[in-house]
Amino acid sequence: MTVARLDQGQRHRPRMAFLKKIETLMMEMQNPDTGVKMHTQRVMITNIPHAVTGNDILQWILQRLQITEEEALHLGDLFVKYGYIYPLQEPKNLTLKTDSSLYRFQTPYFWPAQSWPADDTDYAIYLAKKNIKRKGFLEEYEKEHYNMLNKKINYKWDFVIMQAKEQYKAGKERKKADRYALDCQERAYWLVNRTPPGMQDVLEYGLDRVTDPNENKKKTMDVYRREIMYCQQAIMKSRVKSSVSLGGLVKYSEQFLSSDPILSGCLPSNPWITDDPEFWDLNAKLVEIPTKMRVERWALNFSELIRDPKGRQNFQLFLRKEFSGENLSFWEACEDLKYGDQSKVKEKAEEIYKLFLAPGARRWINIDGTTMGITVKGLKHPHRYVLDAAQTHIYMLMKK
Repeated sequence: MTVARLDQGQRHRPRMAFLKKIETLMMEMQNPDTGVKMHTQRVMITNIPHAVTGNDILQWILQRLQITEEEALHLGDLFVKYGYIYPLQEPKNLTLKTDSSLYRFQTPYFWPAQSWPADDTDYAIYLAKKNIKRKGFLEEYEKEHYNMLNKKINYKWDFVIMQAKEQYKAGKERKKADRYALDCQERAYWLVNRTPPGMQDVLEYGLDRVTDPNENKKKTMDVYRREIMYCQQAIMKSRVKSSVSLGGLVKYSEQFLSSDPILSGCLPSNPWITDDPEFWDLNAKLVEIPTKMRVERWALNFSELIRDPKGRQNFQLFLRKEFSGENLSFWEACEDLKYGDQSKVKEKAEEIYKLFLAPGARRWINIDGTTMGITVKGLKHPHRYVLDAAQTHIYMLMKK
């Protein structure tokens, strides 16, 4: 089990807009005049101040947002799951119960939208303090985390133990009610930020973002100019009616239905259903004799022919008879340039130019002067798609 969670930039979290809306509601909910009424409530034999019931939270959401009870309950659950409200009676259960169950509002410093990460050292101190308090009794996943953190940050483990003892000692000097509430608060925070096995990690948000999608940048004249240009280009784009587009999709599906081994079945057997790999053997990339269905598919369009390695091999034999085999070789070289190793783009572009495009080239291809001018100009600063114009010209020539 991995304990460390890298700081992937909480400011760039895709949920930031969602969290800001929750925090706005939290501020309203704690308003002394219009918010949820907080009272001193009794938990077992301890009086906990500033507590609210789950039913009061639900009723406030219903009145404030004017939504259905199901939606209000879901929203209340999110408040608890994200750690904005924590339970007092069942600290491990991060759900909102719509009865007299007691909750408290989390301190804004611990809200998920704050930029500081849940540090391994802080978590180690929490586990060490809990270990001292319970005399070694921890949950299984907490024991595993504790041992792994001991190995990972062993160089400052003395500091961790010292801090844990100090916090435990300071906690014993507090009032019983404050001590109980702080324990529930701390446990809820780590349940959100170090999710136990089997629980959903609500703070899991995928890959890093290079830029902040919620950043409010001041727009300059240059930004507006680019936006206007983009909109003008978008308006000029040709558009197709949805009925025509759907008709084309249906036609395409019908055309390729017989070639789909999953939908239409296949001979000799379907390898997705049986363990017989003979279908793969018959349809290998460069099998000696292709199947009838495979050859029929080449006749559908030129793209199907040139995409199939066996079809491209047969087409190359035909082009050699027509003394134009260099056309397909050039097209394949351009494909390798586009999808090959980025570090070798410059070398490959120069090789392709010397072999196919340079005056007196060994396998010179015939392209018009305009396309040649665009290509030669682009080769001064080569990139993956520098030969696209010439490749498209040769593709259309082969297609005809």
